[in-house]
Amino acid sequence: MSDPNKWATASGPDVPPGNAPQPASIRPVDQSRRGAIGATAALGAVGGIATAVPFVASFSPSERAKAAGAPVEVDIAGMKPGELKRVEWQGKPVWIIRRTEAMVDTLGGLDPQLADPASDRYYQIPTPEYARNEWRSIRKETLVVVGICPHLGCSPSDRFAPGAQPSLPDDWQGGFLCPCHGSTFDLAGRVFKNKPSPVNLDVPPHTYLSDSKLLIGEDKA
Repeated sequence: MSDPNKWATASGPDVPPGNAPQPASIRPVDQSRRGAIGATAALGAVGGIATAVPFVASFSPSERAKAAGAPVEVDIAGMKPGELKRVEWQGKPVWIIRRTEAMVDTLGGLDPQLADPASDRYYQIPTPEYARNEWRSIRKETLVVVGICPHLGCSPSDRFAPGAQPSLPDDWQGGFLCPCHGSTFDLAGRVFKNKPSPVNLDVPPHTYLSDSKLLIGEDKA
């Protein structure tokens, strides 16, 4: 705490009242010093911008697209049945799974076990109309989902092999397991009942540019 008698003491008998030291808050501003500081700050800002522009320009086209949230084109030629391909869109992991016929066949009889079989709810992205089916996809064999668990944002693991496994039921038919808190999803990304995740994995907007090219982040609509 400042001494209330500070300035009275300084202007005692040895200091004329008119020459008493002034608090910093009321001392005259050194305009030349202020100008120098302002010029330095302005130069610093310009330098920062000049540095940032070449940095962003150095990104490859695909990296710039990801940073801007633009659609991402993916080559799916050569994907084998049962294979999972991971890409990034808007900073999110997106999974592309080429399901086998056996994988597709498991989806039809699971509705009674699922929390939201019709995908009426969603996490961050409304389910597109073309994915509001039991496959949750445009093509039965190809699933496109965001690999983020809606419970706490963890990334589930693929558990495609059927049968009893740690943390999975004995009648497991394949799907995804979130290792954080045990949420399980079928091979269409639909969450099972009584699990921490309140909704299914999101299906991002997507469309096929050709049989071998998939565009994530944009659809025909």
